[in-house]
Amino acid sequence: MEKIKIYVEELINLCGLTGDWVPYVRHLVLVLVAVILSFLAGYICRKFIPLIHKLTARTSSRWDDALLNDRVLRSASRIVPAVVIWQLLPLVFYEFPTVREVLARLTAIYITVMMVRTGIVFIDSFKLLEGERRTATQQYLYSFCGVLKIVLVGIAVIVVISILINQSPATLLAGLGAASAVTMLVFQDTIKGLVAGIRLTSNDMLRKGDWITVPSAGANGTVEEISLTVVKVRNFDNTIVTVTPQVLVDGSFQNWKGMKEGPGRKQTRKIYYDFGSVQLVDEATKQQLIANGFATAEEAEGKVSNVTLFRNHIERWLATQPSVLSDMTILVRQAEATQAGMALEFVFWLKEKSGPDYEHATSLIMEYIYAASREFGLTIYQQFPKQ
Repeated sequence: MEKIKIYVEELINLCGLTGDWVPYVRHLVLVLVAVILSFLAGYICRKFIPLIHKLTARTSSRWDDALLNDRVLRSASRIVPAVVIWQLLPLVFYEFPTVREVLARLTAIYITVMMVRTGIVFIDSFKLLEGERRTATQQYLYSFCGVLKIVLVGIAVIVVISILINQSPATLLAGLGAASAVTMLVFQDTIKGLVAGIRLTSNDMLRKGDWITVPSAGANGTVEEISLTVVKVRNFDNTIVTVTPQVLVDGSFQNWKGMKEGPGRKQTRKIYYDFGSVQLVDEATKQQLIANGFATAEEAEGKVSNVTLFRNHIERWLATQPSVLSDMTILVRQAEATQAGMALEFVFWLKEKSGPDYEHATSLIMEYIYAASREFGLTIYQQFPKQ
């Protein structure tokens, strides 16, 4: 820049300029030179972006493509021209210290803001590394990145204030001790969310892509986003429900991940029967049930109740259904009786885990059970409204 100043002085002399206008013309030319140099620095940086993309594309790993994406590189390239200006200011405005000081502070603030912006964009690039389902390690990293962004913004605010008031950032940091209570109050939701998020991920309670049910919040769908303060759940009717991690940790929620990863979905249904319809089966009824395929001769031997034959038949019938997993538990058992009558509980596993196929398979099975109850003389309990 010193050589440029010499060339400018020679140019002014060649033009024959004299008097009070010389300093202003000199500084105007130096400003133009500084602007041109900063523009060239930014232009060169932007020209390197495609080259970096080509280099990262040649590697087999994904992390370099994600972390050195176009947004990060373009944001970083915007810092270079400001750095060039900041370095040239003392040489350009050497005769105007006040102007130089003001422009230096403004340039320093711009550099600080752009560096923080680049850091935030770089941190957000880690999201590109995650797949359809976020692992526990990725969730740890995601929570840490959220905290890191808050720290970066906090540091940027302190640095900007220190530049404006011309004080050391250490002086401002020392004064934060007295304001720690206010800081804790302002960021209490963030702190609680961070702790709750760590508890969620450390115990592997929740991941992105899980199907969860939160009755207290009306959430029943797939987890789309997990952040420090919010867990976004897309319900099956495409509505979005936001739940705080603190609610999930302090309360209770149902995660269907095990069911989705397992071979099938367990179904448990309960039907109440009138005690008056429970009876021993006579020989004629036995023969009729055997002839219709509702019972076998071995099951009908001796004194046996219609409930016993019904339970055996339903278990055999469920094992033959294509929608039922025959190698999983199939059970028809007596549950605790209530004022509604004798309770029979039907336990079986369906191959379909959700959606219309699951609902249709369940309906077909239960409809058959309702209809078959009459063949055994069993009456399903129902409460009639008072006339």
